[in-house]
Amino acid sequence: MLKLNRRQFSKALAASGGVGLLSAGLDAKPQNVSGAEPSRGWITDVEGVRVGHYTDTRRPTGCTAVLFDDEVSAGVDYDGSAPGEQLAVMLQPVSPLESIHGILLAGGGPMGLAAVPGVVKYLDERHIGYDWGIANLRVPIVVGAVIDDLAIGDGRIRPDAEAGYKACQAASAGPVAEGNVGAGAGATVGKMLRSEGLPGMKGGLGTASLRLGEVVIGALAVVNAAGDIVDWRTGKTLAGARRADGKGFADLTETLKQRLAHLPPHASLRLDDEPQHSTTLLVLATNVRFDKTQLTKIAMMANCGAARAIHPYHTTGDGDQLYAISTRRLQADVPLSAVGALAAEVVAEAIGRGVKAASSIEGWLAYRDSTFNL
Repeated sequence: MLKLNRRQFSKALAASGGVGLLSAGLDAKPQNVSGAEPSRGWITDVEGVRVGHYTDTRRPTGCTAVLFDDEVSAGVDYDGSAPGEQLAVMLQPVSPLESIHGILLAGGGPMGLAAVPGVVKYLDERHIGYDWGIANLRVPIVVGAVIDDLAIGDGRIRPDAEAGYKACQAASAGPVAEGNVGAGAGATVGKMLRSEGLPGMKGGLGTASLRLGEVVIGALAVVNAAGDIVDWRTGKTLAGARRADGKGFADLTETLKQRLAHLPPHASLRLDDEPQHSTTLLVLATNVRFDKTQLTKIAMMANCGAARAIHPYHTTGDGDQLYAISTRRLQADVPLSAVGALAAEVVAEAIGRGVKAASSIEGWLAYRDSTFNL
């Protein structure tokens, strides 16, 4: 067991400055070519966490499985108005359920939850789950969450149980593919004023990690927000609503101010913010031992990182959810508030990486193809 008390951890945090702590995970990662930012790790840098994608080649959609070598404690924070989820309610502190066995994130809107049984089947075949008191029977608890990508391509094509099973088969503890993969394949952002002639941009899936000594924190984000995505360090817009003339970003918050300031009496301002049409899904992982109630608080704190990176966040159309899990492998006296504060930075970084790694699809320009981001 690591002998790391609160004072020692606080000193390490202070020495690092708290900002820019996102490291290369447990092992040094090579820098990208052409002077791009260095790789900053993946959620799988938290030992015991595995991630696998299934991406449907028929249209941009798919699912992402987050699996664990052992049972993990889990908590949830969902402040969006229209979350599409399965069994997440059991992660609230009032539920006696302490551990889960997998998480499945998917496109396809509410119907994408049909992919969750594929994860259940995969775990059941491997006798992973709660001991149900019946010989040779284990019951896996799999939490499911979805984004809406039904307007991208043929919405009749959605992740199903076979897709969920294939995502599990692809799961590994190695590097995690980012961008237009898995649950992020059909993700888009900056959509609130599309009917007003301000097109949005391509979202995606991103991940990041941080290590301080033996403490490891990782995050995975499926970025499908109604709002703009900004660099949490500089405030610079990375992806979002674009000006009608194509010469830059509209800045949703400033545009809303202008529209409301000049709104005639008895007129209405239309927003493309229908319930369940936008959602950012987040998974936060740490090796530090915490129980479900503590992880619920960490999830709340970590979600503040998403608020730094998404403007606006938690709209009426968003079904935002953040799942916080602990592999319970590090039994150290680490302050909950310290992990929560650092987790917010990791989450914000993962969101930024999701849009930076995305590729353009028909009608949705990506960050990497945007000339006004150069």
